[in-house]
Amino acid sequence: MGDAVELEAGGRTVRLSSPDKVFFPERGYTKLDVARYYQAVAPGILRALRERPTTLQRYPDGIEGEWFYQKRAPKGMPDWIPTAHITFPSGRSADEMCPTEEGAVVWAAQYGTLTFHPWPVRRGDVDHPDELRIDLDPQPGTDYDDAARAAHELRAVLDEYGLRGWPKTSGGRGLHVFVPIEPRWTFTQVRRAAIAVGREMERRMPEQVTIKWWKEERGERIFIDYNQTARDRTIASAYSVRPRPHAPVSAPLRWDEVGVAHPEDFDITTMPARFAELGDVHADMDDHSFSLEPLLELARQDERDHGLGDLPYPPEYPKMPGEPSRVQPSRARKPKPSAS
Repeated sequence: MGDAVELEAGGRTVRLSSPDKVFFPERGYTKLDVARYYQAVAPGILRALRERPTTLQRYPDGIEGEWFYQKRAPKGMPDWIPTAHITFPSGRSADEMCPTEEGAVVWAAQYGTLTFHPWPVRRGDVDHPDELRIDLDPQPGTDYDDAARAAHELRAVLDEYGLRGWPKTSGGRGLHVFVPIEPRWTFTQVRRAAIAVGREMERRMPEQVTIKWWKEERGERIFIDYNQTARDRTIASAYSVRPRPHAPVSAPLRWDEVGVAHPEDFDITTMPARFAELGDVHADMDDHSFSLEPLLELARQDERDHGLGDLPYPPEYPKMPGEPSRVQPSRARKPKPSAS
């Protein structure tokens, strides 16, 4: 596997063992290639991760080996990497690492981390998200181009409600749009705002977009996964490497690139050159902080005027107040016909 190497990362020296271990067999990319990629885009991924409790998606033996999510801060983590105490829907809690400098990202890469999954909160206030994250997820029969068309309509919706989103590729077929918000609302309220956005998108693009939780109801449409805003649900950060054969990355985009650039354009070899030329195209996100009140008012209108309340949570979550049945529609008991 080759002798260990030492990498200089933002003033830290990080030891990388087995640097020649192949993580992406199809392309021959190694652990060292991944670590050097993260060094090349360090200002960008730190902007996405800084001060955020972060779950690590680890592939110690590469993408063809076993993998797991590391939620708790790993044993032996350097004391210069801070943590935050977060609570899961189950009531259990954990200390998660909060990257604040380049060395933390490279240190995580040493342990086989490919994808970073930050919470939408900062460690100073872990109960009030500062990002509304909208996940445009292509369903069977749809593709990235369909997601891009939906994203442009989403941009218009956000603009009408006084918000601005920053788009990025998921690293797969989908798109993510992140909206920086004031950290004044709970996870439940932020999720309700995401539902309101999804319903407005359904009204505008009923044949192209759905917010239906049950797969059997989605059809060939783009699913707006509102539950990605629930507590402990996370989305891959900008610049994260994704575990697919060609080593793609989640690429921040300008709006004029949505539908023009494609996910396969961005991997651990092409992104460093783009970053060197353009820098972080989402660098100004932290300069903005929008109000959710217009979307929450839309949610209240939906409930008041159309009877549209909450939607199902994922199955592992406790039953929430006002939540409808989580029973799959095709398995729900049909009411017995009344006696004549």
